[in-house]
Amino acid sequence: MLVVPCVLMTTLRFVYQHKLRAFDAVGAPLLTVFPLATMFVVSSVALLRERRTGTLERLLTTPLSRLALLGGYALAFALLATLQAVLVSALALAVLGLSVVGPTAMVVVVCVAVAILGMGLGLLASAFAQTEFQVVQFFPAAIYPQMLLAGLLVPRQHMVGVLHAISDAMPLSYAVDAMHHLGRQTGVAGALWGDLAVVLAFAVASVALSAVTLRRRTA
Repeated sequence: MLVVPCVLMTTLRFVYQHKLRAFDAVGAPLLTVFPLATMFVVSSVALLRERRTGTLERLLTTPLSRLALLGGYALAFALLATLQAVLVSALALAVLGLSVVGPTAMVVVVCVAVAILGMGLGLLASAFAQTEFQVVQFFPAAIYPQMLLAGLLVPRQHMVGVLHAISDAMPLSYAVDAMHHLGRQTGVAGALWGDLAVVLAFAVASVALSAVTLRRRTA
C-alpha cells in the first residue's frame, strides 16, 4: 500500500525523463489517482474480511452504533491513507523533481483528502460485496469512469455536455481540478478550497452511507 504508489510515480518520472514540463503537467493530477485506487482496494477488502470472519458481527452486539464502529475503522484507514499520501507526495516533490506553482503543502493536503475519499468509497463498496471477487468487480465501476472523466486525458471544459455533467458528479474531478490550480496558480485560491471541500464531503458521505447499508455478516 505504501510502496506501490511510490513505484508508480517513479516509473512515470522515468517515462518523462526528457520531458520535465510534461511530467509536471501530468504528474500532479496523477498524484490523486494512486491514493484513491489503492485505498479503495485495501479498505474494501479489509472490511469485507472482517464481516466474513464474524468479527464485525461480534462487534455489532456491543452498545456501539454502526456509525461509531465504522467511524473507528475509517479513522484507522484514514491514518494509513495520510501516511501513504505524504510519502508519495514527498517523493514526487522532493526527490523526483515534480514542480508546482502553488504551495507544496497543499499538494499533500489534496492527496490526503483523495486517499480518505478512496477509503470511504472502499468502505461503501464493501457493504454491498459478498466476496473479494465482487470487490474487484466494483473497482472498475467506481474508479475507471472517474479516471476517464476527471480531466486527466482531456480538459473537462472540452468534453461534450453530457460527459461534462457526469464528471461534475464525480469527486475525482474536483481533486484533479485542485491539482491543476496548484500547478498553474500561485497562492491558494477560493476555488481550490471549494474543490477540497467537495472531495472531503464525498468522503464523509461515503462513510455515512456505508454505515447505513452495512450488513452484519456476509452470507
